[in-house]
Amino acid sequence: MVQSPVAPTAPREMTWEEFVADDSGTFVEWVSGRAYPMMSVSSEHSRVTTFLLHLLGSFVDFHGAGAVYADPFVMRLGPGLSGRSPDVMVVRTEHAERIGTQFLDGPADVAVEVISPVSAATDRGEKYYEYETAGIPEYWLIDPQRKVAEFYRLDAAGVYRLVPAADGVFRSDVLPGFFLRVAWLWERPRLADAERELGLR
Repeated sequence: MVQSPVAPTAPREMTWEEFVADDSGTFVEWVSGRAYPMMSVSSEHSRVTTFLLHLLGSFVDFHGAGAVYADPFVMRLGPGLSGRSPDVMVVRTEHAERIGTQFLDGPADVAVEVISPVSAATDRGEKYYEYETAGIPEYWLIDPQRKVAEFYRLDAAGVYRLVPAADGVFRSDVLPGFFLRVAWLWERPRLADAERELGLR
């Protein structure tokens, strides 16, 4: 998730209602009755997140396909489930009723986590299984440090399967027509050039 640098704060026990009402700007995720604080991220993490946020935003806006949100907007995965804040998430138009004033009430259609050293275990572990259980159709895991991108898609049984990026290109099922050249994540292309290749200009 894209997080703001703040002084270290310990997780705090609170109800979901208390978490949503909290306006301190300190806490960003809610898991098992505890609110977890924001932490700083690297410049590369921020750069990759910003690129994806703008590219996906341009695509869904051009096609009228939905809306794109970024951390710290919270996604409540479902009744009794966690409130997570992916770095980037896409909500398709047909699920717009899930978008509330303070949080997304239900799963996004695409969740993107940009891995940092402190988040790797959570992104690959807890969040992976939580997003799978909640039924998020696509989960993208981007690791700028290792220059690795993994794309998971739910199969008919509701289990995530790794989708190969054929010839270095990932094509989304959730967003028909959208593709991502994995090299874009590391090579720092101009956003306008990527948009042009996607037919957005």
